[in-house]
Amino acid sequence: MHWADVIAEEVSKKHKHPLVSAGISPTGYIHVGSLREAITAESVRSALEQKGADVKMIYLIDSFDPLRKRYDFLPEKFEEYKGMPICSFPCPCGEHDNYAHHFIQPFLDAADALGVKAEIIWTHELYEQGRFAEMIDAAFVKRDRVIKILKEVTGRDVPEDYAPYQPLCAKCNRFVNPIFDSYKYPKVNYKCNCGHEGEADITKGEGKLAWRLEWPAKWKIFGVAAEPFGKDHASADSSYESGVRIVEEIFGGSAPYPIPYEFVQLKGIGQMHKSTGSPVTGMDAINMTPPEVLNYLFLRVNPERHIDYDSGLGVMDICDEYDRMESLHFTKEFTEAEENSVRAYEITQHNRIPDVQPAVVPFRHLVNVVQMADDMDGVLEILKRTGKFSDPSETDLKRLEHRVNCARFWLGKFAPDNVKFSICKNMPNVDLSDDEKKYLASTAEKFAAIGWNAEEIHNVISEEAKRYSFGMKGGFQALYKVLIDRTSGPRLGHFLEAMDKEFVIRRLNLG
Repeated sequence: MHWADVIAEEVSKKHKHPLVSAGISPTGYIHVGSLREAITAESVRSALEQKGADVKMIYLIDSFDPLRKRYDFLPEKFEEYKGMPICSFPCPCGEHDNYAHHFIQPFLDAADALGVKAEIIWTHELYEQGRFAEMIDAAFVKRDRVIKILKEVTGRDVPEDYAPYQPLCAKCNRFVNPIFDSYKYPKVNYKCNCGHEGEADITKGEGKLAWRLEWPAKWKIFGVAAEPFGKDHASADSSYESGVRIVEEIFGGSAPYPIPYEFVQLKGIGQMHKSTGSPVTGMDAINMTPPEVLNYLFLRVNPERHIDYDSGLGVMDICDEYDRMESLHFTKEFTEAEENSVRAYEITQHNRIPDVQPAVVPFRHLVNVVQMADDMDGVLEILKRTGKFSDPSETDLKRLEHRVNCARFWLGKFAPDNVKFSICKNMPNVDLSDDEKKYLASTAEKFAAIGWNAEEIHNVISEEAKRYSFGMKGGFQALYKVLIDRTSGPRLGHFLEAMDKEFVIRRLNLG
């Protein structure tokens, strides 16, 4: 049984109307690893929906978090915003509502492209609406109990002046400790380091809970049934463990079913984490990987296992694996070892599995084709000529176009050089030996007499090369030199099949 189905089974036993939650703090660029939380939550939502549950999912944007530091990618002027809520100062490009909106919008676009069905909720709006007021009041009234819980869970000293709630200074727009004995619902006084003295109303957006209280407060507000979160929140002294006790003993609620997940590692660079940034953003991943394939990448392994995200050749590998699992779903000819991967494919469809198997053009082949065609019409012409994409449906065409766009983006930004090429429209200026010229001419002559398919093309290339001392390797190199001005390239049989036969014969005759 797939892990999402196991979780859905457990959650449905306790909740008639389960709510799945996920969240993120958009303090900077959001890397591809952050998609794991959204995709994991969506997979559980889909599995619950398939069981007939009246399920809902929310995605909480922690827009009231302060900017901890000016990151290297920010202009110097952002130094003045340190410590301020990220919803309260301008975005770097001037085109979004605020800083938080600037960094979260590409991620939300990515999640939408992946089919994540969630209501987007901004935390700063919850504070403004007074949704946290009940929990803030409880934190003040039971502050001694909160401190005791934190000491017992973390095993560390917690200062007696620990502030479960921090007012927002009305003058400098930074969070400050309250004057505890001044608290009388719904207001508390404060004195800021900037010299300003004021009063904060907990029913308005005039302050926020500390993280270890804010998270369980959200569970109480929404009645969260299940939630994925990074493994750093799952240890014995973690914020989840303290959250369990705080939501039960301070807020009178219950904790959600925990779904801790491992971080994503970018192959060759190392572990990625929200706070450190990443050379591959969520939108990069969406732009280079078909959304259904990216979903599959995250769902094919248990959340507690790490994922290596390879933005190089791994993009082609995972596309091929996805296509194979799609085929196995329709043929039903899979082994017990493949069962979970096939089920992962099914979950990626968000309960909208096609009735018939979609037409498939292997991504590896498509990577070659898009480098041979100027536009989508050119891609279709090549595919139809080779019989690789006959009689497609509108859905097939839409999927193909998306994959074409992914291939072009990947080639332009992340693909290794050894998969890139450009067909020379005119004969390149290359050195050829007399034997190479004879080989090319004899191969062209044989090409004229065969059907234009990869197998026959490969057989001719191989048989002709055996007649010369340079052998197969030298024959391949000679062909690559006159076609793409390199000594290596795509698999020749399929590569030449995709090209116009007369053009190939003319080029081999050095024309």
